[in-house]
Amino acid sequence: MHSPNRLARAAIRFKPSAFAGTFVALLMAAMIVSACGLLLATGITASVPPQRYAAAPVVAAADQSFHYTTGSGEDRDTESVAYPDRARLDDSLVAKAASAPGAAKAVADLALPVRTDNNTPATAHNWASTAFTGTKPATGKAPGPGEAVTTTGTVGERITLDTPGGKREFRISGTAGAPGSNEIWLADADARALSGHPGKVDAIAVLPRPGTPTATLAAQVKQALGGQAQVRTGDDRATVEDSGLAKAKEMLTGLGGSFGGVAAMVAVFTAAGTVALSVGQRSREYALLRAIGATPRQIRRTIATEALLVAPLAGVLGCLPGVALATWWFGQLRDKGAIPDAVDLAITPLPLLIAVATTVLTALCAGAAAARRPSKIKPGQALAESAAERLRPGWIRTPLGIASLVGGCVFAGVAASETGENAANAALGVVMLFMLSVALLGPLVARACAAVFGLPLRAAGAPGSLAAANSRTNARRLASAITPIVLAMAFSSVLVFMHTSEERATEDQQRAGIIANQVVTAPAGLPSDAVARAAATPGVDTAVGLTRTAVLIPNAGAGSTPRDASAQGVTGTGTDLAKVQDLGIRTGSLASLAPGTAAIDASLADAAGVRTGDRLPLLLPDGTKAAPKIVATYERGLGLAQLTFPQADLRTHLTSPTPTTLLARATPAAATPLAALGHVTDAAGHAAAQSLDREVNAWANTVMAAVLGGFAAVAAVNTLVMTVFDRRRELGTLRLIGTTRRQVLKMIRWEALLVVAAGVVIGSAIALATLVPMMNGLTGRAPYIPPLLYGSFAGGILVLGLAATALPARAALK
Repeated sequence: MHSPNRLARAAIRFKPSAFAGTFVALLMAAMIVSACGLLLATGITASVPPQRYAAAPVVAAADQSFHYTTGSGEDRDTESVAYPDRARLDDSLVAKAASAPGAAKAVADLALPVRTDNNTPATAHNWASTAFTGTKPATGKAPGPGEAVTTTGTVGERITLDTPGGKREFRISGTAGAPGSNEIWLADADARALSGHPGKVDAIAVLPRPGTPTATLAAQVKQALGGQAQVRTGDDRATVEDSGLAKAKEMLTGLGGSFGGVAAMVAVFTAAGTVALSVGQRSREYALLRAIGATPRQIRRTIATEALLVAPLAGVLGCLPGVALATWWFGQLRDKGAIPDAVDLAITPLPLLIAVATTVLTALCAGAAAARRPSKIKPGQALAESAAERLRPGWIRTPLGIASLVGGCVFAGVAASETGENAANAALGVVMLFMLSVALLGPLVARACAAVFGLPLRAAGAPGSLAAANSRTNARRLASAITPIVLAMAFSSVLVFMHTSEERATEDQQRAGIIANQVVTAPAGLPSDAVARAAATPGVDTAVGLTRTAVLIPNAGAGSTPRDASAQGVTGTGTDLAKVQDLGIRTGSLASLAPGTAAIDASLADAAGVRTGDRLPLLLPDGTKAAPKIVATYERGLGLAQLTFPQADLRTHLTSPTPTTLLARATPAAATPLAALGHVTDAAGHAAAQSLDREVNAWANTVMAAVLGGFAAVAAVNTLVMTVFDRRRELGTLRLIGTTRRQVLKMIRWEALLVVAAGVVIGSAIALATLVPMMNGLTGRAPYIPPLLYGSFAGGILVLGLAATALPARAALK
């Protein structure tokens, strides 16, 4: 008797086709795991050297996240969510930071978004910040009250700056910095007065006394501030000067962690199924080995050795396209502005090692599970079972499959009873549980599909009848082919049609909600007096400014877990707003909108457990607590804004408080003078422009669908090819008994159609069971599934299924 190692090597050497499918599946799994792992590692380790604070070793800034506790007892956990806008420090903390023993000086840092005379965006800083930036006047002198230092211009020239505190004229006292950098410096008193945040500063830069180590100074400053600020050193200072880095880290961590976890699980699960299929296809060989005296331990060792011979190479080679996928993905995110240009993809060994280890463990575990029965049963019984498929369902997988099916139904019911993100989160569990039940109950599902779809096949003549009989008899083989098709259809449909449904609902609400006939937009912000100037324009009946932002609110029944909610600040009265924007009021009235009040989307009100007349505890964009009184609820929050505030309540809590959109009821002749404020369009044009802002989300969903669906499609093709090549003896026997080549190919084609039809129907059913409650909670309506897009999914799977069976069948018949 040969050793298991020699048997495994001989099997791979003389029957490489039996392992080709396993190799491809494991390689694809390694690619997915390594790509997501690299994105996750980049999100965890990404850092950028500080630029503005390079000469300030210690920087104090406000915590930019809200921290909350979930669970209780041993399940108690602390999580955080970022504030929508920048949180700032109280001005009094500057003196406290300066009182640290090792501090030579503590400097407040302020940055103001301003616009110059020609409406060019620029950033103004307080002149005191030059103590750590090293900026010196190239001409002239430092600014005094009512003066400014600019990068261009002439000393003595007068300029007008539109600041968060209003328009103000300044005299240029000097020039500094690089021309074209759009930086301006103001006297400290002027910067504080015009920042729009009275009594607040962006950050505090602390300079050390000679000989004071950075770590010592940081500890002293932290103690002096008494926990009222976060103290940053090293590369962490870059997160203070650029909030985009923190958001990019959060996005990459979420993408690599949450989506990566799902993608890795799907990849590993599919690869494990392919390994099990490969082992199952060689059940006759293992039965013969048992008959000639091989022990159960030798069978298990042979299968484990085969896995160790195939999996490591597949894992290593799979990391190469994994790195390429992660590089492309990361580059696309950076091109779309989601990641700062200074951040680079971290290609480190650990994610690649984890991908290889995951691949090897998947192969070993799948092989061990598949080897359990052929190594335990008696030799005679093994030979009998290798000749005909075992009909009795497994006593482990069947109960687990039924439990997964019941769990999916329960989650679907929970999702249908929830609203908003609660419905979406519950619906995600639906697709996973239903997919697991399909995989575990595969043979039973396959027999049911063969019985249902086999009825019309019998009318297709001898090839159809033979295909129906084969499908009933070989349910396990059929299940192996159906499962990846279900996977591809379900996941791709959920990810893509979730976006199409939300996009359709958003567009419908935008088109119905904007009743103004003139819309003026400026992404960098309209002039601070834009509403007053528009209202004074001849032909304008009503003008209202809107400032887009977001707030954090709690969810009823979810403890202290907050959620992001889109918000708009209204410059104008609620009565005027109703003339240019139809929010779809359900209860209350916009006429009551005043400082200290708000209007809220009805579904959000249900989630937060409030109604008209109640107070809604929330966090304003910079993290300040507030509890406005609800004066109205409405139904078009998805397309317009989920919360509506008077601009006065948001002004001091926004970095840029000026409106970005102006809605006007005006005559056509007013369009020309309004164009001096920004880009003028009508309601339809504004809705189309708004939809462009959601392209990044649509792209992200499409990429995720392509990654998961593409992997599942490759797995389906791989499985179908493996099953056809495994049937060479069967196809040869059919030819020997008189079946023509054409009849055999037609039989294979009918079987492929049965597999594709079953996979598409089951995958579509799972997608609908997920999308219906999810979209009902998010949009209050049924999912929107574009027929052509759905048809392209089904048609693509059909073409792949037919090609993956016809081509190997032709090769097997030669």
